[in-house]
Amino acid sequence: MDGLLYKTKGDKVIWTIVVFLSLVSLMAVYSATGSLAYRERGGHTEYYLLKQLSVLAMGILIIYFAHRVNYTIYSRVAQIGFLISIPLLVYTLAFGSHINDASRWIRLPILNLTFQTSDVAKLAIFMYVSRQLSRRQHVINDFKKGFLPIIIPVGIICVLIMPANMSTALLLMASCMLLCFIGRVPVRFLASMVAAGLALVVLLFMVASLTGMEMRTKTWQKRIDSFVHDDHTEIPYQVQQANIAIAGGGFLGKGPGNSTQRNFLPHAYSDYIYATIIEEYGMFGAFLILAAYMLLLLRSIRIYRRCPYAFGAFLAVGLSVTLVIQALTNMAVNVHLFPVTGVTLPLVSMGGSSVLFTSMAIGIILSVARNVEEMEGKQAEKERLERVMANAENNAMAS
Repeated sequence: MDGLLYKTKGDKVIWTIVVFLSLVSLMAVYSATGSLAYRERGGHTEYYLLKQLSVLAMGILIIYFAHRVNYTIYSRVAQIGFLISIPLLVYTLAFGSHINDASRWIRLPILNLTFQTSDVAKLAIFMYVSRQLSRRQHVINDFKKGFLPIIIPVGIICVLIMPANMSTALLLMASCMLLCFIGRVPVRFLASMVAAGLALVVLLFMVASLTGMEMRTKTWQKRIDSFVHDDHTEIPYQVQQANIAIAGGGFLGKGPGNSTQRNFLPHAYSDYIYATIIEEYGMFGAFLILAAYMLLLLRSIRIYRRCPYAFGAFLAVGLSVTLVIQALTNMAVNVHLFPVTGVTLPLVSMGGSSVLFTSMAIGIILSVARNVEEMEGKQAEKERLERVMANAENNAMAS
């Protein structure tokens, strides 16, 4: 155990955030799954607690082993991951498990487990974009040589995700474009991509309406209309229950396990777990969760500024940006500042593949941090030895 802790490197603040969010997840999931346990597990409320505990434990192991790997290896993994993601997403659209009228999951036949292929694709594409940005800095102002090889793979992944999960596709595109902006891609290139993305969304709606292939366009349109024209349409049920939960939370909340809206709020353990947390821990608890994610972003930016190599810098800031954007989106939906989406709260919402791939992303960030610390340590030791040698020479000359 001591040897394991000794080998645990990287940013200690990020490690603390991981432990904090994991503890919050256990308490919130245990509280929010009471009704689900009675419906699905005959009242065994400990089932989902133990399940989440095992997933989080596996996630922390993934973080540990991922952070022990030299981050440069992820440059090669990025290419493989991107190439694997495309057939996985195509297979999911054609043969994936349909849950909530969307085909987002693949069921593994022997293990009888499901995982969301978009999680694989998101992680792969961010590593791939980081790799491309680092390798094309010398031609980054060239549209054909610098920008297209970066943005075309992003477009392919987003198009394959969009039919089943438009919110994830849009967030992925926004995060990648923000990473490109950090990577010194000219704004005019990014503006053209925004225009192309909007045109693609409009085209998708038109094709769906003309061909009768509804996909999930009616769901998206209903959610947007409900959010924009809130005074003229009925407020969605989940939004009503989330508002009641938030209003009942006050500043310090009702206390752990004392939520009442968890019994009425759909997906109180995943999509709307933030509203459950606010009801039980109040605005103070909500602020702590928000502060944890913002601190994760700030520490990753610090790693970005300290990393001497472009790939590691883009990798750390890119993965943290996507996690924080996902977290902010989930929070905004919960407090009714954003239309309803199926985006979960990273490392807090109950889940399987989402928690594991989030853990992988954090492990990669910590891998960059570990290598930065080791390089700075070697540089500091080198400078110390140089000072010792210089002092020895000065003493020898003086004597």
